[in-house]
Amino acid sequence: MMKDDCIFCKLANGVFDTNVIYEDGDFTVILDVNPATRGHALILPKEHYANIYELDDETAGKAFRLAKKLSTQMTEKLNCDGFNILQNNGEAAGQTVFHFHMHLIPRYKDDKALLQWKPGKPSEDELKALRDMLKTN
Repeated sequence: MMKDDCIFCKLANGVFDTNVIYEDGDFTVILDVNPATRGHALILPKEHYANIYELDDETAGKAFRLAKKLSTQMTEKLNCDGFNILQNNGEAAGQTVFHFHMHLIPRYKDDKALLQWKPGKPSEDELKALRDMLKTN
């Protein structure tokens, strides 16, 4: 269901003109108007989900299959040197629009796009404690 006050719902459902590069019954993929690099695109579900936690498994699977398909095609057509697929959940993680979306970011040698973090240095005991807390069957 589309949420009336969500800009990404409106973009995904054709309320506003966008530069669509792919569309099907579930998703619209548009070029980002504030791109990190040349060809940066957004996968937008037509239904409203605030984040990955609200996404049902079927839609999540379709989104990731679409990301694989489009990143492969974009890499070939744009002749980029690498590719980031980025998805943020929550303000602390950098989410600024609260409608699930995936960034498809072509990367070029020396493009200066900053998608980095400072690596931590956990102790072996910390890693083991985290492993034990997070391990699933």
